[in-house]
Amino acid sequence: MLKTELNIAQADHFYAQLIESHEGLSTSQSHAMNAALVLILSNHVGELNVLEKAIALAKKTAIESD
Repeated sequence: MLKTELNIAQADHFYAQLIESHEGLSTSQSHAMNAALVLILSNHVGELNVLEKAIALAKKTAIESD
């Protein structure tokens, strides 16, 4: 089951770390890091049906925010 409610302890701290991790990277390095992070976390989740739902939700969110 895909969790869509906030489920990260210290979410503000995590977000700050995520943004900070991109400092000093070129745009292509930043994109590569994001792709690597997605693949690492996807492997950790390991459930195809959850990953498929996450992809669909992320795409819908990106389209709606444009």
